[in-house]
Amino acid sequence: MTRTLKALVYGDVNLNVIDGSAVWAQSTVQALSLAGCHTRLLLKSPVRTERLIEPLAGLPGVTVVRPYEERLLPTQGSRSSLSPGQASQLLARLDRDEPCDLLVLRGLRVVTRVVADGAFDGRIWAYLTDVPQSAAEMTEAARTDLARAAAACRRILCQTEELRCFLEAWVPEACGKSVLSPPAVPVPGFPLPERDRPHDPVRLVYTGKFAPDWNTLPMTRLPSVLSELNIRAELHTVGDKIHDDRAHPEFKAEMAQALRSAPGVHHHGGQPREEAMRIAADCDLGLGWRDPNLDASLELSTKVLEFGVLGLPVVLNRTPAHETLLGGDYPLYVPRGAALDAAAEAVALAVREPEARLLAAERCRKAAGRYTLQAAADRWRADLDRVFPSFPKLSASPLLPASLKRGNPPGQGGPASPAVVARQRPLRLGVAGHDLKFLTRLLDHLRALPGLDVRVDAWPALARHDPAASRELADWADVVFVEWCGPAAVWYSRHKRRGSRLVVRLHRFELTGPWTRQVDIDAVDRVVCVSPCYARRTREHTGWPESKIMVIPNWVDTAQLDRPKVPGAHFRLGMIGIVPSLKRLDLGLDVLEKLRARDRRWHLSVKSKPPWEYWWIWNKPEERAHYDAVLRRIQTSPLIEGAVVFDAFGPDVPGWLRRIGHVLSTSDLESFHLATAEGMASRAVPALLPWEGADEIYDRRWIHETPEAMADAIADLGPDEWRSAGELARTQVHESFSLERVAGDWTELLLSG
Repeated sequence: MTRTLKALVYGDVNLNVIDGSAVWAQSTVQALSLAGCHTRLLLKSPVRTERLIEPLAGLPGVTVVRPYEERLLPTQGSRSSLSPGQASQLLARLDRDEPCDLLVLRGLRVVTRVVADGAFDGRIWAYLTDVPQSAAEMTEAARTDLARAAAACRRILCQTEELRCFLEAWVPEACGKSVLSPPAVPVPGFPLPERDRPHDPVRLVYTGKFAPDWNTLPMTRLPSVLSELNIRAELHTVGDKIHDDRAHPEFKAEMAQALRSAPGVHHHGGQPREEAMRIAADCDLGLGWRDPNLDASLELSTKVLEFGVLGLPVVLNRTPAHETLLGGDYPLYVPRGAALDAAAEAVALAVREPEARLLAAERCRKAAGRYTLQAAADRWRADLDRVFPSFPKLSASPLLPASLKRGNPPGQGGPASPAVVARQRPLRLGVAGHDLKFLTRLLDHLRALPGLDVRVDAWPALARHDPAASRELADWADVVFVEWCGPAAVWYSRHKRRGSRLVVRLHRFELTGPWTRQVDIDAVDRVVCVSPCYARRTREHTGWPESKIMVIPNWVDTAQLDRPKVPGAHFRLGMIGIVPSLKRLDLGLDVLEKLRARDRRWHLSVKSKPPWEYWWIWNKPEERAHYDAVLRRIQTSPLIEGAVVFDAFGPDVPGWLRRIGHVLSTSDLESFHLATAEGMASRAVPALLPWEGADEIYDRRWIHETPEAMADAIADLGPDEWRSAGELARTQVHESFSLERVAGDWTELLLSG
């Protein structure tokens, strides 16, 4: 990020009351400031206390907008906070006065309204937790609303990996836009006390909101219950937000009474965040124990992280999210569905067994270390760099990663002339083609570059287009990039404007069609192939000048694919795309059978459209016969019956790959096989058969002569070797095919000459 970006931040939260959502607003502004953004925070409510706002004063580039105090609104009547509609109007007004690069919003209601008003499409970074988090809650109406919001967002900020994968599975529009944005906790600015042993009485602490599902009322009884276990204890509480819960109308009064008078309870009221941390730091044990209703939550508790950064062990529910954070053997879990007595037993264990308490404290401290404000700022900076790339410094170096230089003709594109970089108007780039699915992230990158104006001529079919629209683009563009060397390449080569440049990308199937003979190669400046093998094939098949043919590999969004594997992934094979028959699912089944002959834990997951959804494939008798045999084998083979899972085709590949430990490439023929690279980026270990050119793209260690040899190599990898191999595979893909690297190669090519 080389230029200073301007951010607007608004949360549908009240910063007068300390809870996780209010702390989110504070920490988001702090992290954006650390990341180098100029940030304006719009407050929802009139300021009654400066506890959460005061730490923002004096931060570089931070402005707090107080709409009530600054009289930015018409008469509000009895309202004491902004409605979503008012917030949307005010944000649009602030944007008109000083345009922002990104609008960070929290809360589905306000996101929905801002999207409906349409002033910030493409600039919204939405942080959503108040969304359906289970299949039962995801109604069609909810899915439609989320899809509409996701389509208008630039990024969707997800608190956990589980929430990100859930949204992507249900809302395809979120795929490729969802990034992790977990809670951020500040490193305490005061020395932490030494804790050789607990206080007597032992000090328990809870900070945050008081609500039925957070078990805050039963917590106030812990000192009394613990006294029956011969443990003296007191509970320290911090916070001033007591939920007025319609389902529990008596809760608010009972909670307030317990905070005032329950034996052993010391209530400190609402406090600034640092003071709340000081109070907690002087205690022995944090409480994060909740009602079982929240066990399936896809969120991460901020208070657990805050206690952890203070070195406090925490008593909390055993849930999948907590096991991911702290490990399955964390000693202070309260059993699922357990009541107050079980929570007291967990506290007693921490008091009576120093080793358990110290282990829990270390686990919490280590986990919290990954969620500091500096770590959040680093995540923001990385995401902003991807969304707002800087203008590249062009060089005369070959436009090819080192792993692909073998067999590639030398590039002749030199550095861009000063006229390109410093022209009076933006450079005009036209993109044309019938199928742009391989360009999505690359187009995002090019559109975000300063000094570049991008327009697209999307052909509705391979050979069908609007000639007038294509002519307009050809006359307008300085550079035309045609995806696929098909009819679009033929048309643009015959209608090239003098003084413009034409770049065509050729994948594989085009070489078997008539179009390469019809292209006016004299009008084409570069033909880009995705692999050295197909660069050679193109030269041999067409006779085109070697100087015009070059290689830029496919890109892989390594950042999106970098997700932790789920338990059991080691024993799961994966194949992405099994159509047409040359993808050879039958050979994948050979590998699976050989593995299951050794160990029945092996399974195969296939993510693909079924062959009958491709009419031009299904109309061929030989294709039908192939799939008939494969499907019958899956149903009847004793070794693989029940071991093959077909998953729906869709863009949620990164989430799907979390459960894949080995990605197979058993094809007869490939130009690049992007699925292999995507699997490697997820740390799945690749296994390829030697289709022509595979060894010029992928390391030979991953290539095996037969399905039997492939199965042997997979079986020989124990858990540690499998993890090491996955790390190596990811490193190789990141160095050669990462989106940032390949986008840089394309930018250099398109802007040079």
